Amino acid sequence: MIQQTNNRGELLSQISLFCNRSKDEAADCIHKLLGDQHTGSITMLREMVKEIFGNVMPDWMTEDGFNSLLAMIGTNGQGIGTSSLSVWVKNCDALELPEEPRQQLEEFIDGLYQKIEEAEGTQDAFLNCEGSGLYLRQSAANHSCMPNAETSFPYNNSVLRFTAKEDIAAGQEVFISYLDDCMLERSRHSRQKYLRENYLFVCNCQRCQSQADEPDVTSDEDEYDDDMEHEDSLS
Repeated sequence: MIQQTNNRGELLSQISLFCNRSKDEAADCIHKLLGDQHTGSITMLREMVKEIFGNVMPDWMTEDGFNSLLAMIGTNGQGIGTSSLSVWVKNCDALELPEEPRQQLEEFIDGLYQKIEEAEGTQDAFLNCEGSGLYLRQSAANHSCMPNAETSFPYNNSVLRFTAKEDIAAGQEVFISYLDDCMLERSRHSRQKYLRENYLFVCNCQRCQSQADEPDVTSDEDEYDDDMEHEDSLS
C-alpha cells in the first residue's frame, strides 16, 4: 500500500496517528506482548522490512521506530476475519432442504471444522486468515464488556463495517468489545485476565465496575485451559 499510493506523505501521516507511545513505552509493550525470546526474530524482521521500505519510511526502520510500529500493530490492529469457507457455510445455512439432507449437510460441515481444528490446532488459524488491518475509526473506539457497537466483515474482504448495537446519543462514547462472544460470557476475573495479558490494560467498564464485589472466580473454561497448559508443560 505504501509503495502503491499516489500520496505517500498523507498515508504515512495517517499511520503515524496510531503511534502515541514513547520509545520506552513501545519497548515495554513489545516485551509484554512477545517476551525476550523473540528479540532475535524482531531484529531479523526489521532488517527484512528495511530492505523493502527503508527508503520510504526510514524513521520507522530504526530499533526504536520499529518497536513503535510493532506496538502500534499489536495494540491497534484489527484482525480481518474473512473466509471463503465461512461464506460457503452461510450459503449452505440459507438453503431450503428437507430434514434428512439438512442433517447430512450439517454433519459434513461439523466434520470439516473438526478436521481443520485437528490440522491447525484452532479453527481461527484457518478461518480468520487475512491478517491484521489498521482502521482509524475502529481504533478510536475503546473496549467495554458491555459494548454499544460492533465490527464485522460482511463482504468477505478487508472492508470493515462499524454497526451500532443500540441507539447511541450524540456525544455518547462508542464502545466495542475486544473479546469474542464466548469470552464476554466469562467471569469478570477471566475477562480481565485475558485483557491484561493480550491488550495490557485493566478494564474498568460499567459492567466490570458493577461486578467489582463479585469474588475473583476463574471461569470453568479458563480452569480447563490452565490444566491443559500444565499437562503440556509436564509432558
